[in-house]
Amino acid sequence: MAELILIAVSLALDACAVSVSSGMAVPGFRPGQAVKLGCWFGGFQFLMPLAGWLLGRSISVWIAAVDHWVSFGLLALIGGRMIWEALGPERQDQGCAVLTARRLAALAVATSIDALAVGVSMAFWQVDIWLAALVIGGTAFLLSAAGGLLGRRLGGVVQRRAGLAGGVALVAVGAKILLEGLQ
Repeated sequence: MAELILIAVSLALDACAVSVSSGMAVPGFRPGQAVKLGCWFGGFQFLMPLAGWLLGRSISVWIAAVDHWVSFGLLALIGGRMIWEALGPERQDQGCAVLTARRLAALAVATSIDALAVGVSMAFWQVDIWLAALVIGGTAFLLSAAGGLLGRRLGGVVQRRAGLAGGVALVAVGAKILLEGLQ
C-alpha cells in the first residue's frame, strides 16, 4: 500500500502544479473551482490506469516512447496561450476562459498520460487495479483541489502577472516531463 501511495503522489504532482498555476491565473478563483479541478484531474487519473491496464502488454513500449512528447506538447500549447493572453491587451473575460471544459480536458489528459503508462505496467503486477485506480484518482483529486486553493492565495499576492506565471509554470511542467522522458 505504501508503494501505491508513493506512485499516486508522484503521478499527482504534475496535476497539482497545474492546479496551482490555474488558481493563480483565474481572477476570483473560488473553492468550487478547486473542486472542479480536482474532479477533472482526479477523474482522469482514475480512468487512465484502468485504460492502461486494459491495453496491457501489446502497446506498452509505444506508450512509453511518446508519453512525454504528448504531455509536453499539450502543456506547452496551453501554457503558451496563457502567456500570450497575459502579455496581450487586458480583456474582461480573460479569467473565464482558463477553466473551460475544453482546456480542463486537455490539461487532464496531459497530466495523466503517465498514469496510462503506469496502468500498462500494472497489468503485469499482482495488483487490484480498482483499488490502485481509486488511490491514484483520489490522491490526484486531493492534491489538485489543494493546489488550486494554494494558487488562489498566491494569485492574490501576484495577481498582476498571475496569467504569465501560470503559463510559464505549465510550459515548465511540460519541459520537465519531456526531459524526464528523454533520459
